Amino acid sequence: MPQILPIKDLKNTSNISEMCHKADEPIYITKNGYGDMVLMSIELFEKTQKKWNMYSDIEQSEQQIKEGRIKDARKSLSAVKEKYGL
Repeated sequence: MPQILPIKDLKNTSNISEMCHKADEPIYITKNGYGDMVLMSIELFEKTQKKWNMYSDIEQSEQQIKEGRIKDARKSLSAVKEKYGL
């Protein structure tokens, strides 16, 4: 279940830092009862960023397939082997 904290709780930075490093998900910060910010550890951010990059690569690949910009894997591998004498 996501953790939701009011912005006034950000005063205790040590506790917030500890919470971020223990949590496996972002911590949502509210202001006047509405969503305002998201906090997470650097480790969680980097892990999430890798997923976003992977999804972006998959989306780009799917678009290339739709556009017909594909190559036969066997022919490409043979060309690489021939080029480098493998």
